[in-house]
Amino acid sequence: MKNVLLFLVAFLCLALAAEAAEPSVVVSIPQIQGRGARSPLEGQSVTTTGVVSLVTNLGFFMQDETGDGDESTSDGIYVHQGLMPWVTPGDRVRVQGGVNEYVPESSALARANPHTELTRVQVDILSSGPSPVPKRIMFPPAAEGDLERVEGMLVELPGLLTVTQNYFLGRYGQLTLAAGGRLMRPLSQFVAGSAEARALAAENARRRIVLDDGSSRQNPDPTPYPGSGGQVRVGDRVQSLLGVIDYGLSGNEGAGLTEYRLHPLTPPLFTRGNPRPELPPAPKGDLRIASFNLQNYFITLDRSGADCGPGASRNDCRGADSAMELQRQRTKIIHALAALSADVVGLLEVENRGNEAVQDLVAGLNDRLGAGTYASVSLPEGGAGSDAIRSAMIYRPARVVPLGASVSDSRPVHNRPLLAQTLVAQGRRFNVIVAHFKSKGRCPSEPGSLDGDLGDGQGCWNARRVAQAQATRTFISAMQRRSGAQDVLLIGDLNAYAREAPVLDLVHNGLVDQIARFDTKPYSYVFDGESGALDHALSNESLWPRIVSAGHWHINADEPVYLDYNLEFRQPACRSCAPDHYQPDPFRSSDHDPLYVDIRLR
Repeated sequence: MKNVLLFLVAFLCLALAAEAAEPSVVVSIPQIQGRGARSPLEGQSVTTTGVVSLVTNLGFFMQDETGDGDESTSDGIYVHQGLMPWVTPGDRVRVQGGVNEYVPESSALARANPHTELTRVQVDILSSGPSPVPKRIMFPPAAEGDLERVEGMLVELPGLLTVTQNYFLGRYGQLTLAAGGRLMRPLSQFVAGSAEARALAAENARRRIVLDDGSSRQNPDPTPYPGSGGQVRVGDRVQSLLGVIDYGLSGNEGAGLTEYRLHPLTPPLFTRGNPRPELPPAPKGDLRIASFNLQNYFITLDRSGADCGPGASRNDCRGADSAMELQRQRTKIIHALAALSADVVGLLEVENRGNEAVQDLVAGLNDRLGAGTYASVSLPEGGAGSDAIRSAMIYRPARVVPLGASVSDSRPVHNRPLLAQTLVAQGRRFNVIVAHFKSKGRCPSEPGSLDGDLGDGQGCWNARRVAQAQATRTFISAMQRRSGAQDVLLIGDLNAYAREAPVLDLVHNGLVDQIARFDTKPYSYVFDGESGALDHALSNESLWPRIVSAGHWHINADEPVYLDYNLEFRQPACRSCAPDHYQPDPFRSSDHDPLYVDIRLR
C-alpha cells in the first residue's frame, strides 16, 4: 500500500510539473542558431534533434543531421547539462530545453559574441551511428566574427597553425594558435594610433583561435598537448585540426580575453618550430652587458608574519612563499645568469630590502662559478625608493671596475629609481643605467585621467612613462657630467613596446635602439597571444659604433608557465604528490627573456 501511495504522489507531481511547464516548439538546430550572433528563439523552450559530435565534462555538442544548406546559419549547438553526460559521439538524440545566450565575460567583445546553448535540458537517446561529417572551413576567416556561422559545428581547419601563447596550458588546458606564424604586438612595429597599427591589430584578431581541451576542469592531469620534449613552446606548429567551434574565455579569468575556440576531436600532433636555445649566442665583443627582469626575487618568504619592502609589510611580499619555492626559483635564475656569462648585469624586480637578495644571488653564482667571480655594486646614493622591488647591478671584478658609488635618480616621477654605475674596462670609462618604468596594470581610478587607458594600445600610465623617459634623459646628462664619461648604455624593462611614446621619446632624442639594429622583430614577452619587446637596450651615439651584437635570449617568454618554480596550480591538488614539470635549468626562470649587448672596446 505504501509503494502505491508513493507512486501516486510521484505521478501527481510529474503531471502538475508537465501542466505548469511551458510547451516547447519543435525546431531544427539552424533555426535555433539563426543568422545573427543571438538566437531569434532566445529565452524560449524548444525541442530539437541531432547527432552528438563531441562530449565535454559539462555537456555535449550536437549537430543537425542534414543542415539547412544556408552558409549563414550554424548546424551545431552546445547542450549544457552541468554534469558529465551519458551520451557518446554518434548518438542521435532529442533534446528539450531553453535557448540561452551565454556571455562568458562582461566586455563589449564578449557581449557581441554570445555563445548559443540549450540549458535546463531533457535528453533522450533515439539511436546510435556515425559522428557528423566535419565541415572544411578556411582559416583565418575573411572578417573577425565569421566563425559565428559555424559555432557549435564539427569543422576541419586545414593548413599550418603556430602556437602564439601557452600561458593557460597547464592551468586550463588551452593554447592560442595563429595562422601565418607568431603574432607580433602591433606597437612593437607601428606607432600607436596609426592605420598600420590598427590594421595589424585587426589582422591578429582574425588569425588567432584558442585550442581548448573541452573541459572546465583546472590543472588537467595529464597536461594536454605534450609536444616535443614534453612541452609546447610558442612558435611550435600543428598541421590541420579537427574539432568543434565555440566562443569563450582564453583562460578562466573574470575579465579575461575572449576568443573563438576549437575543442579537438582527435589529439593534435605538434612539431618543434621554435627549438630551445640551450645557450645564448657566444659573446662577440670584449664586454657583454645584460639585463634581466627576475619576476620578483625575494628571499623573504611571502607567508604569515613576513615583513617586506621599505614599508615592512606583508602586502609588499612577492615571489616564493615557501623555502622549497625559493630554492627552485634561485636555482633557475642562477643557471640563467651563469649561462649568460655577462660582465655586467642589470637586475630588475629584486626585493627592496638592502642588498640581501642581490648578495644571495651573487653567493649562488660564486658557488657555481668560483669565488669572487661576481660582485654587487653598492646600494645607490639617493636610495632605492619606496617600492617593494628595486633595480640592482652585479659585475665581474676581473673584467670591469666600478668608478665610485652607484647613483640613483629618486625623483618622484619614478616608481622605482633609476640605478646608474660608472664602470671602467680596458681603460675605457662608460655609464650603465638600469631602468624599470611604470607598468601598465592597476589603472588610475580618476575618470578622465591622462594615465587612463586611451584605447590606443599603450595601456594605462602611458603619460607617466613618457614623463619617466624625459626624466631619464636629464639623468643621463647629469651622469655624463658627474662621471666625465660620455658613453651611456640604458638597459631594462621600460614596460613599453618599441613604437610606444616612452621609447620614441628616447630614440627621438639621441638614443639608439640597439636591439632593433640586430633584430627586425624582437620580443622578450608574450601577452594575450602577442609577442613584443618590453626589455630594451639603448645607447647614446658615442657608444653605438662599438656595439657589435644585441638581442634577447628566449628562455622564458616562449615557455609554458607550469615549468616555473611555483608549487600552486599543479596536478593533482595534492602538492606533494603532483607530477611536477619543474627542472633545475634556466627555462621559465622568469616571465621576461633576458637581453644582452656585446661591446668591442678596443
